[in-house]
Amino acid sequence: MNNIKVGIIISTYNNPEWLEKTLWGYMAQERKADEIIIADDGSRDDTRMLIERYAETLPIKHVWHEDDGFRKTKILNEALKVATADYIIFTDQDCVPRRDFIATHLRYARKGCFLSGGYFSLPMSISREMTHEDICQGRPFSIAWLRSRGLKLSFKCTKLVRCGFFSSFMNAVTPTKATWNGMNSSGWRHDLMAANGFDERMRYGGEDRELGERLFNTGIRSRQIRYSAIVIHLDHSRPYVNNEAWQLNNAIRKETRKKRLKRTEYGIDR
Repeated sequence: MNNIKVGIIISTYNNPEWLEKTLWGYMAQERKADEIIIADDGSRDDTRMLIERYAETLPIKHVWHEDDGFRKTKILNEALKVATADYIIFTDQDCVPRRDFIATHLRYARKGCFLSGGYFSLPMSISREMTHEDICQGRPFSIAWLRSRGLKLSFKCTKLVRCGFFSSFMNAVTPTKATWNGMNSSGWRHDLMAANGFDERMRYGGEDRELGERLFNTGIRSRQIRYSAIVIHLDHSRPYVNNEAWQLNNAIRKETRKKRLKRTEYGIDR
């Protein structure tokens, strides 16, 4: 996989503080990204200025459209249009990657597969406290460091254990299905383009998983790596959550499963 060109698509909206912490994580990667595309759902100028500053050290492309409500699926499709990488990892502005994140996705990548990674959620206090040095040194992925900042131990902390055998075992026994999750999933660009990208009718709530369901319908398999490819999920509010959006999305997903749709008519190519 050394000759594979890998891209990162990061969705963002009006949170440059969290986006900057995420970009610090990509600066510290063992295997660097060949391209990083910021899929910006209408952020203000402070996000644009941040991206311009980091474009000097990271291979960043900024794809933006005007703010007209939650249109994440549309801006992700715009990002896919400009992507040139063979293999693409999707994530969000609030997901700081461990230093082996890209390398791990590439190690598990296989033809005819997409990967479903994992996350570990932090409280707001630690999310705000993390510095550039902390992230570059990998401290937020240390259970001891997190405990020293007041985090209570729980079973979920097992996601932070960096041990190949243990991670592989947990990937195999976890009851959680390997679905396409926007904060940490990856696949081949030609598979995503064949599916016509994301369904642009969808709002917040399962909008990422619907793409995965169409990939399943084409015979693409999923692989679970939620204990191997890890991001730290920074805390934030979700003002865009509403029942009407969930109902719409559930209806679209139901149709996708019932008709075994492989391609959406409401995606990249309309």
